This record gives sequence, C-alpha cells and structure tokens, in this order.
Amino acid sequence: MAVIDADGHVMGRLSSKVAERILKGEEIIIVNAERAIITGKREMVFAEYKQKKDRGKIMRGPFYPRRADLILKKSVKGMIPFKTPSGREAYKRLKVYVGIPKEYSSAKLEKVEVAIRPRTDKYVRLGDVSGYLGSKVR
Repeated sequence: MAVIDADGHVMGRLSSKVAERILKGEEIIIVNAERAIITGKREMVFAEYKQKKDRGKIMRGPFYPRRADLILKKSVKGMIPFKTPSGREAYKRLKVYVGIPKEYSSAKLEKVEVAIRPRTDKYVRLGDVSGYLGSKVR
C-alpha cells in the first residue's frame, strides 16, 4: 500500500503513473487531491471543466463530479480499461481523499517524481476548479 501526496503534482501525469501501478496490483491511496495542479490558462481550464459538467442531462447523464477527489479519481478511471474485469478490480484498489485522513496522517507520504514539476507557470489547483464547479468540499 502506497500513500501518495498529490500536493504540487500535475494531475494528468500523476493519474497515468497511478493507473500503471494499480493495474500491476498495487493498492494506492492519494491524499491532498485538492492541491493537484492542472496546467493551462485559468479561463481555459475553468471553461473546459464547466463544459464537462454541463454536458449531462438532469436525469440521464453523463454526470461529471464537482469534488476534487472524484475528479482525480475519474481521471485515473479514464486511463485504465474499466470495462474489463481486471480494470474494475484495479479501480477498486484506488482511494482518493481531500486533505489527509487521520488514519494516514502518520504514514510516509510518497511523491511521484515525474509528475511534480509543471513545465509552465500557467496552472490551476484542482481545489479551485472544484470550487468553481460548485463543490462545498475543499
């Protein structure tokens, strides 16, 4: 079991590395999901995520999450073969949290080196995006 701190990590790169690891059978816990980074201009990122959220119909979907932990989890879900039994089993080995829960506060937090450094100064925190979408959990 690995506990990964998402603070300062680029969301897409972190998601791809986590997807590789859960497909290999490792159990992954991601904490501080609201501090992950999405690269791009602020207005463009907000417009993209608002469009994703507004795409669904009220009763039928597709539904897009507002909370930061669920957005990150959905990002990982898109990188695994979720429609196969092995993909569903892998997805069950992933847990994502906003902040650090008490049971993981004493655990050694891991960093994913390839996902840490953004190559640009234009980025938005995932917590800001979820707040813009209307999430009350930050």
